Amino acid sequence: MPIEQTDNLAPSQLWAKGLPLDEAIHRFTVGDDPSTDLSLVPFDAVGSAAHARMLAKAGLLDVADAEALVAELKTIRDEAIAGAFQILPEQEDGHTALETRLTIKLGEAGRRIHLGRSRNDQVILALRLFYRDALLKMGEEIAALAAAFLDFAAAHEQVPMPGYTHLRRAMPSTFGLWGAAFAEGLVEELQALRSLQARLDKCPLGSAAGFGVPLPLDRAHTAELLGFSAVQRSVVDVQNSRGRHELAILHWLGSVAFVVEKALWDLSLYTTEEFGFLSLPDAFTTGSSIMPQKRNPDVVELLRAKMGELRGIAHLVEQIACGLPSNYHRDLQLLKKPMFTALLEGGRTFGMLTKVIAGLRVNTDRATAACSDELYAAHQAYALVAQGLSFREAYKAVGQRIHEGGFAPDRDALAASHVGSASDLGMDQTQSELGRESAWISERRTFWGQKEMALFSVGDSHE
Repeated sequence: MPIEQTDNLAPSQLWAKGLPLDEAIHRFTVGDDPSTDLSLVPFDAVGSAAHARMLAKAGLLDVADAEALVAELKTIRDEAIAGAFQILPEQEDGHTALETRLTIKLGEAGRRIHLGRSRNDQVILALRLFYRDALLKMGEEIAALAAAFLDFAAAHEQVPMPGYTHLRRAMPSTFGLWGAAFAEGLVEELQALRSLQARLDKCPLGSAAGFGVPLPLDRAHTAELLGFSAVQRSVVDVQNSRGRHELAILHWLGSVAFVVEKALWDLSLYTTEEFGFLSLPDAFTTGSSIMPQKRNPDVVELLRAKMGELRGIAHLVEQIACGLPSNYHRDLQLLKKPMFTALLEGGRTFGMLTKVIAGLRVNTDRATAACSDELYAAHQAYALVAQGLSFREAYKAVGQRIHEGGFAPDRDALAASHVGSASDLGMDQTQSELGRESAWISERRTFWGQKEMALFSVGDSHE
């Protein structure tokens, strides 16, 4: 059944040319955009406001029309943030819904908003604004999680526990060592976030469909209005970077998941009856429908699965985006939904783990009892080295005593004192690094917030 185009004030689709459209084909090509794009509308409104300001500065749009457009775009942004903006199925996507609203409200001025741009660079800009905002929120959640691990490590700094290799008891460790390790790993990921944000810190608008437009656009002005440090110069690379930047984001998220997943696996093990080193509050566990005694760590297991989901999304995006020739292809539409899932759900996932870490209880007696004599075999070998033996001789001597069943180490003979050991966790340095990254995130949020406030200021020509 074809859909006939009507000559309303605004078209149902931005690309409409008055030709009939098969309804089933239309529904298939639109896909999930009417619902997915709701997350993008606030950022599309911000990008469109900057575009209107730039058009006015370049003499391509009347200043009064630009002011009216910016005012209405601010209303659209506020409605979208509040969940009050709608994208109708026949509007296809958020871009059409936005332009339709502007045209209905402002008439001819609304029709002029698309001058000098394509949906291609419009969506990349909106996505880039969304990504940089979502990554800051993600960074805040990761920083809070790192702080929770540091708090845990400080509270249990000298509580002993076995250290494991191959899942076998290996050497003495502490819960301070355990918690500080994950804090430091997460701080490293926050440091990597800066480089990731730098990759996104170039404004793509003005590239249009990937070949520029024959108009005197001031791309640098648009970049400055939106708080970008530079313009993404090559109009072809703007289109080619779609998929590449998404994968960079997801690979970073996968690296964060790599840190976190090890902690989740440890929690799953250490809270079992067989280990019993840690326990979760009853309010954090669920029961069995058949076994009255069961209290299950479902939250830990689901969080662990979420880490796998993040890696799986990276594989999905790679399969969609890789192997395409240069420039834009409709395949790229399918990147939006998995990216929104990763960025919106990922932050909530890390926030949930912060709650879990803060609620952990350490069972000191069980953990201490598990630190049996053989854990001190390497320490005893080094004690013999201090008496003059070579390490290889000391290693064999201790091994022989263990084999004969007469090993009784002097646990206090030696203790590691270097930085990063149980005696010097280096948490002050980690805390300092965490503070610097948290301050950078706060500075970025303030800077971009100020740019957005200035963009929507009334009566400012921005020249």
